[in-house]
Amino acid sequence: QVQLVESGGGLVQAGGSLRLSCAASGRTFSTYAMGWFRQAPGKEREFVAAISRSGGRTMYADSVKGRFTISRDNAKNTVYLQMNSLKPEDTAVYYCAAAAVTLTWRVIIASSQYDYWGQGTPVTVSS
Repeated sequence: QVQLVESGGGLVQAGGSLRLSCAASGRTFSTYAMGWFRQAPGKEREFVAAISRSGGRTMYADSVKGRFTISRDNAKNTVYLQMNSLKPEDTAVYYCAAAAVTLTWRVIIASSQYDYWGQGTPVTVSS
């Protein structure tokens, strides 16, 4: 059982930066791959980024590649999403998620791989 709490969302101008944090409960954080998803109003939840248990592997959606960076600090039970060069189309509620088992790394983009989800933190990018 893992509880995830996102923070750091807010309002930012296009071209600006924002860093999201996701704090996880428990002592088993390092056993979970972690991901970020987002959902804009009227749209389906979509994959943003993921990071492996040790942090050695990362994966990004094409729409954010080169602009967003996912990282984790297992000692702090925290995963981060650094968002740079933000665009209005990045506006969404951003969710942190934890995956206990990943048999194949490439499927980490699928929401079905994740066992626990945070409450979400809204990000609004104005033009």
